[in-house]
Amino acid sequence: MAKQSYLKMMTESDANELIHSDLKDLATAAKKLANHAINLGSVGFGTSFLKWIAAFAAIYLLILDRTNWKSNILTGLLIPYIFFTLPSILFNIFRGQIGQWIALVAVILRIFFPKHFPEWLELPAALILLIVVAPSLIANTVRGDWIGVVICLVIAGYLLQEHIRAAGGFRNAFTKANGISNTVGIVILFVYPVWALVLDIL
Repeated sequence: MAKQSYLKMMTESDANELIHSDLKDLATAAKKLANHAINLGSVGFGTSFLKWIAAFAAIYLLILDRTNWKSNILTGLLIPYIFFTLPSILFNIFRGQIGQWIALVAVILRIFFPKHFPEWLELPAALILLIVVAPSLIANTVRGDWIGVVICLVIAGYLLQEHIRAAGGFRNAFTKANGISNTVGIVILFVYPVWALVLDIL
């Protein structure tokens, strides 16, 4: 009888240890899961934040066009860059009824009142038209895929190379008063596509 009691006590002790061990493992797994979720959330937030920064840097460079660049080739490439980096909230707004009305007014002004259509509005109007008429394959799939990221990286590289050439060299691009603002803006264009590609590789 005492032997049975002894065996029963050992079994309960083993069960308690096993339960304690399982609870400890469960707590460790939950902690790891929470850490991974936080890391993924921070990565996603970082990517979306950099996307906002890249889009506004491109818009900033587009505004600087009338004061510094005077080059249609360079500024024209900013339109597809903005198309691929514009955050989804703004993209969906311009792709909806608001963008359609803006595009309609721009087309009417351009066709019937060309003398009253400001030259500085041509590229923004082209951007709105591109957003409105882009097929769903490009607007919904390519925009969020690595293809759009690579296109943004190529555009940023080309813009930087052309800007350095126009400034008369790498040093002038970073030292001339009218070149620093453009150089900083173009360098910011690199950050989002490089970050997104690194995340895809990892």
